[in-house]
Amino acid sequence: MSSPETTTRTEAESEPKRGAVIGRESLNMPNFVTATRLLLSIVLFSMITTGGWWISSAALFVFAASTDALDGYLARKYKQITVLGRILDPFVDKVIVCGTFVFLLEKQDAPGSGVNAWMVILIIGREMFVSSLRGILEKEGKDFSASLSGKLKMSVQCVAVTVSLLSLSTDLPWPWLPTVRDVLLWIAVAITVWSGFVYLLRGFSLLRQG
Repeated sequence: MSSPETTTRTEAESEPKRGAVIGRESLNMPNFVTATRLLLSIVLFSMITTGGWWISSAALFVFAASTDALDGYLARKYKQITVLGRILDPFVDKVIVCGTFVFLLEKQDAPGSGVNAWMVILIIGREMFVSSLRGILEKEGKDFSASLSGKLKMSVQCVAVTVSLLSLSTDLPWPWLPTVRDVLLWIAVAITVWSGFVYLLRGFSLLRQG
């Protein structure tokens, strides 16, 4: 008759060992692209702070933001979706978009960026709320992946940021640009708030399902 200690040891040895949540498989091309986007955001923030490089800043922002589609494509194509990628990708997206809005908030001297404090509060507040809600739902095993409203929000925000950066340049002889910028910024804010309500309703619906 085996002792309880022997039985416990045998059961423990028979259980399959779990691999590391973040292992060597995380060192792949999609995560490299995501990390590169984070580094580009730091360069972008430095250019905005320095000022005078507005067309280049807009081009860099467009290029960096477009890599979001690239890393997702590579991860799906080569089946390299990892835990690190699922954490890093949305984090970097928020850093580059929300961070650019914050740095543009400082640029209030003529001609100005068009970004004000209320816009930044609403945009960052929405991101914090949805991220918290996603964390709760995924902990419960619920699928709370990005929806069409979230992707639309991201796209419109990127367009608004790009136009805002261009509007700061004195080399562009487009007198209508500030007006277009302001309209796009408020549209971006409106879609941001709307998408937040969409996620709110969807999240509460999932929570009620138990």
